[in-house]
Amino acid sequence: MSEEKIFTKDFMSVGIVNLFVFTSFYTLLTTLPLFVVNEWNGSEAQGGLIVTMMLLAAIILRPFSGTILSKFGKRNMLLISSVLYAITMIFYLFIESYSGLLILRFIHGFSFAIVTTVTSAIAADIVPAKRRGEGLGYFTMAMNLAVVFGPFLGLTVIQFTSYQNLFIILTALAVLSALSSFLVRVEEVPEDKVEGKHSFNWKELLEKEAVSISFIGLLVAFAYSSIVSFLSVFANARGLDHVSGYFFVVFAITMLASRPFLGKLYDHRGEKLVVIPCMVLFAVGMLMLSFADNAILFLIAAAILGVGYGTLLPIFLSVAVTRVQPHRNGHATATFYTLYDTGIALGSFLLGIVINYTGFSGMFSMLSVFIVLVLLLFIFLNRKR
Repeated sequence: MSEEKIFTKDFMSVGIVNLFVFTSFYTLLTTLPLFVVNEWNGSEAQGGLIVTMMLLAAIILRPFSGTILSKFGKRNMLLISSVLYAITMIFYLFIESYSGLLILRFIHGFSFAIVTTVTSAIAADIVPAKRRGEGLGYFTMAMNLAVVFGPFLGLTVIQFTSYQNLFIILTALAVLSALSSFLVRVEEVPEDKVEGKHSFNWKELLEKEAVSISFIGLLVAFAYSSIVSFLSVFANARGLDHVSGYFFVVFAITMLASRPFLGKLYDHRGEKLVVIPCMVLFAVGMLMLSFADNAILFLIAAAILGVGYGTLLPIFLSVAVTRVQPHRNGHATATFYTLYDTGIALGSFLLGIVINYTGFSGMFSMLSVFIVLVLLLFIFLNRKR
């Protein structure tokens, strides 16, 4: 039964690459706006632009990344992108101007787009097909853990020492990530040997078979961006800033506890039996968050969201990969993350406008209804398929 193992050397190695890349990404996401405001006396808008610039570059390149992987090979692009990601990280130590930092963030977004696409594509290759939901569930834990550990690392380091030391630590993590990529081995079937070598086609930018489930992922990411972008401000407005740091800890605990079971359930019973209850929990968690005025309700909402939203990302990614031929999983992964990143970026911008009219409570209530509508769309598309 060795072919059924999930935790192989290759799986662990590519998981480490993913963990360290996303940890540095979320650390910078949290600390760079503070760096711009506190060290360079910049505005909050300038700090926000620093965050957006990297996501913008990733969204631009991701549609092309599937074709890049199939033309140059997944392992080759894993090595190149992880090394470039580490090299780019070094330059944070020497940037002395805001315009220089903007350019660096944009460049950094390119290697981030490739490395995060190729690690997921390789993970989908490595895990046994019959355990893909479970395996990718474990794999995407790295991203979810980074959401918790990255901001904690960044805020702790700058509290006790300097931003320069933080950049040194993140550079070390990026180097370890690059070294781990050299341990990964994956068998590849070149695309030109499968369907004939051909020139670039614009239709390849989005994998048709993966678009519908990836669009559902975009809508779910749009709703989740409200938590990523505004939770700390919401907690402060409700007088819950003393427990806001525990929100993602509780979120991570319930996610980690439920994911193995729900991943196995997906593998054996299909996506509907997992996605439908998790979307309901996601909507309930958002509704509870809308009227959370004390620490208990606030953390219960975090627990429900950990099970609800925390399960959806790996399931949607598994469905996208399962719907295509093995040699096309790079395109499917690129399509999924392109739409997912777009959902986060759109939500962070548009929901900020919504808050001005509805307040935090109104926004979370509206998103609860929005998620129910997304669930109905998922059921409709699933039946149509």
